[in-house]
Amino acid sequence: MGLAVGVLKETAPGERRVALVPRALEALASLGLQIWIERGAGIEAGFPDSEYETRGALLAGSADEVREHAQVLLAVQVADSPGLGAQHTVIGLCDALDNPRLAAAIAARGASLFSLDLIPRITRAQSMDVLSSMATVAGYKAVILAAESLPRMFPLLMTAAGTVPPAKVLVLGAGVAGLQAIATARRLGALVSGYDVRAAVKEQVESLGARFVSITLDGAGAEGEGGYAKTLDEEVQRRQRDQLAEVMREQDVIITTAAVPGKRAPLLLTSDMVRVMSPGSVIVDLAAERGGNCELTRPGERAVEFGVIILGPVNLPSSVPYHASQMYARNLVAFLRNLIRDGELRLNLEDEIVRDTLIARNGEVVHTKVQALLETVVHA
Repeated sequence: MGLAVGVLKETAPGERRVALVPRALEALASLGLQIWIERGAGIEAGFPDSEYETRGALLAGSADEVREHAQVLLAVQVADSPGLGAQHTVIGLCDALDNPRLAAAIAARGASLFSLDLIPRITRAQSMDVLSSMATVAGYKAVILAAESLPRMFPLLMTAAGTVPPAKVLVLGAGVAGLQAIATARRLGALVSGYDVRAAVKEQVESLGARFVSITLDGAGAEGEGGYAKTLDEEVQRRQRDQLAEVMREQDVIITTAAVPGKRAPLLLTSDMVRVMSPGSVIVDLAAERGGNCELTRPGERAVEFGVIILGPVNLPSSVPYHASQMYARNLVAFLRNLIRDGELRLNLEDEIVRDTLIARNGEVVHTKVQALLETVVHA
């Protein structure tokens, strides 16, 4: 019997995505893999058991049955389980730089662990880039949430009852989520501006029909490893906030997307800055899960401060589970193609993709950054 891959029901609260969609099974079968699916794993994402079965998957009545038959376990959000053992390799999102204890727990069970959060930003790994895929979904959905909450319409309308001016939308952060938010707000007819500490993204913002907001940071280097924005020092952040406050007065919607991997989200909007916005304005903070870009954000909640509506959504991709699962599954299949040769799992530790995503192996945490974080936790 060849290598078996298993998909379990997601157990994280509110998680509706599934790691594999039925359409992905054909690609895995071509790699010589047997696929086990826990019954009901894809229901909330819109994929019934019958579709998996039609495409050749074997259905299991429980998570334990999947773990009994499958050596490779695929997840959206990785969870620890007493059923994990040395025969298992777990692949999924585990936010290892923020939650190193989960990695340590899985390593203690002898299982191997790959964290898709750590896919390197290199050309060869673009088809595996789960974070970019999910950021695309989040950027789109953020605008939909803003449009639903704003007591105004987004587009310019010329009617017999008079002209309705377009809503003004400011997107802070021009990474994948920010650019998708800009594009979506433009499609809805808003007058859109974008800002990022990385001046190099100005052309991308303007190519989507938005105005790039220029803020002087006295030449502070703002681009870090892998093309991500890096954390600015406090003085530079203060100058940034002072200049942003002037721009904010004119905005109906602000969408914040700034995040630095493995660190708390940078504070972009203080309470005093929110105070200058007009009542009924909306802030959507996509960094809510990492502490928020807005001082007044409450993760997972809707707050109203100074008449401004502040949304702190968490796990937005899960709110669009059908397409989010499709995109995630494509990334996962590409990742598996890089690991599997002749129907077997073969780890080339010289491969940058394998090396950067491998967190645990042979009962130990092997990723140097996660090791360092665990040492910090132990000595804290």
